[in-house]
Amino acid sequence: MCPDIRAQRQSQDPEARLEEARGLALAIGIVVAESYILPIRVAKAGTLFGEGQVQRMVTDCELHEAELVIIDGALSPIQQRNLEEKLGRKVIDRTGLILEIFGERAATAEGRLQVELAHLDYQQSRLVRSWTHLERQRGGFGFLGGPGETQIEADRRMIRNRMAKLRRELEQVRKTRELHRKRRGRAPWPVIALVGYTNAGKSTLFNRITGADVMAEDLLFATLDPTMRAIALPGIEKAILSDTVGFISDLPTQLVAAFRATLEEVTAADVILHVRDIANPDTTSQKSQVLHVLAELDVIDGDNGESAMPIIEVWNKWDMLDADRQAELGALADSDPDIVAISAITGFGVDKLLDRLGAMLTKGSRLQTFTIPASDGARIAWLYAHGEVTADRDGGEGDDGPLREIDARLSVKDLGRFATMSGYALPELD
Repeated sequence: MCPDIRAQRQSQDPEARLEEARGLALAIGIVVAESYILPIRVAKAGTLFGEGQVQRMVTDCELHEAELVIIDGALSPIQQRNLEEKLGRKVIDRTGLILEIFGERAATAEGRLQVELAHLDYQQSRLVRSWTHLERQRGGFGFLGGPGETQIEADRRMIRNRMAKLRRELEQVRKTRELHRKRRGRAPWPVIALVGYTNAGKSTLFNRITGADVMAEDLLFATLDPTMRAIALPGIEKAILSDTVGFISDLPTQLVAAFRATLEEVTAADVILHVRDIANPDTTSQKSQVLHVLAELDVIDGDNGESAMPIIEVWNKWDMLDADRQAELGALADSDPDIVAISAITGFGVDKLLDRLGAMLTKGSRLQTFTIPASDGARIAWLYAHGEVTADRDGGEGDDGPLREIDARLSVKDLGRFATMSGYALPELD
């Protein structure tokens, strides 16, 4: 069920939101018997829906023999309990459904820690809907709880203790990631982060560029755990491409907090590729949701939309547009250097995207002349690998033998790296 609350109109179209909710259910293997939008004038404190709407849901559940009711919105613990009692079936809201998907998809130890923390944070407020055994009091020893402690209080205490332990473990994960980022920064290889709404095609593009075999299916949240691969770009020997978890409207705050260690990879990127499903009718709203999450991460300024780092909009699924729409959007993309139209499936536009990335990452490069002993093959090879060599000529004789003069265009970062190599001073900058 998709509640359309008049007083809280979403930026998403209700029909698009309903279709997304169906996709979320299908992503976890749920067979959807019926789905529809229920307009709500005023949300009821006890059940969210009016009495007549609840009765309709009861009838539909009986008709379709439904075992689960999904409400594509936020339910309070009381509303969830009351609806379960009236419907006689398990009821979950949007947050609960997304948490179920994440719990099923988490493949790494870090991912499982993040999902468990988010689930416990969500669940601790819902002990009110637990069964009668949570209401009885008990005495006990110190390690089980003091005299008169109710079962619900004991359960809440256990949840708090477990959450504290998970937060300590995730803090260690965060520190480890930070160390890895510092190592990459010393290398340093530029980092490119793929972000976008779930199912926009990030993993398909990741596989196209890297030749990897990351799970890429037409499912919401097909990718949960971040993946990184080394790639080569025009003018750049090595860069790191990072695939991240997809964003979604109304992403549960528990998940944003739990996955902050993962999402911090975005904040350390040199360039962000914002992959958009340009064929989706709701693509504008999806873009707004992604920018909202980036603002929460302080990647962009939420007030004026300005970014601390370059962002390229990648208009994916170009092959799914008709010719008229391609012509209309193509004119817009051609007029904006920060937009590239592609199809990750067919490969259309991917080479143009890589060229644009290479140009962006080498922007500000300087052409310098280096005089190097001809016998110093390692330094000469390094200049060829990390820069654009425009000339390589005889440099005459030096104290230790023949010299070579090499004109190479290097980024300021690579000039700094070259300066740290023993025996060579950084040339005067132009």
